[in-house]
Amino acid sequence: MSSSAGPVIDANLAVALDALLTEQSVTRAAARLHTSPAAMSRTLARLRRILQDPLLVRAGQAMVPTPRARALREETAAVVHRLEVLLAPGAGVDPALLRSTFTLQAADLVGAALAPGMARLSRQEAPGISLRFRSEELEAGSALRDGRIDLEVGAIDHVDPETRIEELVTLRMAAAVRPGHPLTEGALTPDRLAAADHVAVSRRGRFTGPLDAALAERNLRRRVAVVLPSHLAAMNLAASSDIVCLVPTALPGDAPSPVTDTATALGLRLLDIPVPLPPLAIGMAWHPRHAADGGHHWLRNAVRRTLRAPGATAA
Repeated sequence: MSSSAGPVIDANLAVALDALLTEQSVTRAAARLHTSPAAMSRTLARLRRILQDPLLVRAGQAMVPTPRARALREETAAVVHRLEVLLAPGAGVDPALLRSTFTLQAADLVGAALAPGMARLSRQEAPGISLRFRSEELEAGSALRDGRIDLEVGAIDHVDPETRIEELVTLRMAAAVRPGHPLTEGALTPDRLAAADHVAVSRRGRFTGPLDAALAERNLRRRVAVVLPSHLAAMNLAASSDIVCLVPTALPGDAPSPVTDTATALGLRLLDIPVPLPPLAIGMAWHPRHAADGGHHWLRNAVRRTLRAPGATAA
């Protein structure tokens, strides 16, 4: 049985045709594509057979395009450009051409720190993208694996073997209180901190955390009056009462962290905690299938630039 399918044309012919129509010279087209004039002459002959048109004809010492060649020139250049975009490494994608929705999972405080900077960067560099922030409602490892979220940002507490994890910033915990709170007067001692009423932040409803362990070593125990699942709700409570809320802040000598901007905006006073607590590492996690994706590469770099010092970049 005969087939009516047309000839199979490889992409190299489109690239060669673009070079020939642009240069209007076999020699210059060969130099542009790093091949020999003889090889380019054979390619031109093949193109003439396929298109059934001479394409370039001799006019004195030069070659000029036929009407068919002039008609093909703009479309050929567009096809070659699309091929270059299609076959370019993903990390080299032009953010301005992205048309994607990225889903990030983050605690409310981290999301509040990220959203303004990320929105600004997307407006400036990638206006075609949309950002969806989800609270910490999903099991991050499986959600990254099955594509329900593109990036997790926060205190990464799962260690799935395939997950890529990058630390972004290290913070310490401080005691946030309203202006005029009794703890702002005089030295803050472990005894005074333990005697105050506290709000704990826990998605799982837990009353205890690292501060309780540190106080217990000194035979002290704090009273947790309220447990809330949200840092923002806890900070609002502290701003309007005598309850103490723990919030992350920059390490001594580091630049202020966007994560603590909300505490400043609420007018909270940040007090050094008089017992040693482990530092809080804020990082991001993603599935390795996104490692070379250009859009995801932009997303990760935008998160870095938002949470780190300006100009921070990484692979």
